[in-house]
Amino acid sequence: MSLYARALGYLARREYSRQELERKLSRHEYAPDELKNVLDRLERQKLLSDERAAEQILHVRSRKYGSRRIRCELRMKGISDELIETTLQDFEQTEFAAAQALWCKKFGNVPTTAAERGRQIRYLAGKGFPAEVISRVLSGTYAVES
Repeated sequence: MSLYARALGYLARREYSRQELERKLSRHEYAPDELKNVLDRLERQKLLSDERAAEQILHVRSRKYGSRRIRCELRMKGISDELIETTLQDFEQTEFAAAQALWCKKFGNVPTTAAERGRQIRYLAGKGFPAEVISRVLSGTYAVES
């Protein structure tokens, strides 16, 4: 199977960033520069796009995770910092709603003890939500940002 066909097979299943696809295909490279040429060709044909990969990751992860976690995952997949900021710009405005929905599903009640508050903070922090979003959720301030 050619490297190009293998890349198309991967891209048919889901979006990949260039760096992520490069890592995946590197063990199948036979000739020098073959991988670079295949990746360049896929980008020219608009079959490989870091922008689409970032949007897809955000779409899938935004219901369960906060911007800190998603930002970290995008960096690990080789997405540029500029593209990460652009992609997360709109999400950070709706992040409170996502954190609140996740918190309501898991807990539903404002903590009454310090131990319970710590548990809820750790849960939301572990999901990648920033401290200011967590404090708003736990304080019971449910006003929507304008």
